[in-house]
Order: sequence, then structure tokens, then C-alpha cells
Amino acid sequence: MLIYALAVPSLLLMARGSTARRDPLTDKEADLVREAQALDKRTEVFIKAAERRVLVITDPNAGASGQAQKDAEKWGDLNGTRAELLSDIANILEEAITNIEDAGSHNAKSQLIPKSIRKLAGAATRFLPALIALRDGANDEERGALEKAIENAQEIVTAANRLPTETNETEKKKKAKGAN
Repeated sequence: MLIYALAVPSLLLMARGSTARRDPLTDKEADLVREAQALDKRTEVFIKAAERRVLVITDPNAGASGQAQKDAEKWGDLNGTRAELLSDIANILEEAITNIEDAGSHNAKSQLIPKSIRKLAGAATRFLPALIALRDGANDEERGALEKAIENAQEIVTAANRLPTETNETEKKKKAKGAN
């Protein structure tokens, strides 16, 4: 319980933009988020949405693959400049965090919270090298969005590192059951 008190509020410290912005999700992605009722499944949708943008930005040939075509059918077409896609990544990570925070405010003991944080951190860990590699080639328009995406990913990883190991959580549950 204490770890949630440490991890979830640290996610709250992330700066939130107050200016109007484009929707970071395609209409189909937004539908998939709404359909995913379980927090961990919703988190997976956010991860896939961010992954798609990272791939488009880092691999110019990604859009021509058969998988990209299948993804476009289910997830929607990705449009936008490189700066907009970088901003989308930052905003998608923020939306995933907000979903986890909201779930924590309703049920802080939910086992889906640490599971979702770990999934999101795993994705953020994969995104970071690709995002950091973009720093040298980023223009002024892209730089702010890129830095925000990197900052969000790093904060997610930091929050996940504050969670107890899964083994410790399992042992605590067993001890608690044995005491009853």
C-alpha cells in the first residue's frame, strides 16, 4: 500500500500542458481505449498507440509493411508531422498515466495498478533509446515535444522502479492470508 502512495503521486508531478492540442489518438484508437474496461488492457492500447508513432518516426519504411496496413485498419491511419507525432507520444504517455492515477483514486489496492505501471514502464524503457537518438536531428519545432516525451517516459520508469518487486507483493499476500 505504501508503494502506491509513493508511485502514483510521483506520476501526478508530471507537468501537464494547458494549451489546446490535437487529439493524440486516432478515432479508432480512442474507441479501443473506451472498449478496454480493465486498466491493464487500456494501458496496452495506449502502449500500442505510442509504439506505432515511435515506429513511424524511427523507421521511414514502416508504413509500407503488411503489419502497418493491418494496424491501420484496426487502429486508424497515422497522420501528422514528425513534431505532431512526437507530441502525440508525449500526450499518449500522459493519458496512460492519468488512467492509472484515476484507477488508483478509486481503488488504490487494485492489483491492476502495479501491473499497468510495469507494462507502461516496460514500453517506456523500449521507447527511450529511440527517442533519445532523435535529439541530434530534431529541429526547433520538434525539440519541445521530443523532450516532453523523453521526460514522461523517464518519469514512468522512475515510478515503476519504486514499486515493490512482484515477488515481494506475492509473499505479502501469502503472509496476509496465513494470518487470517
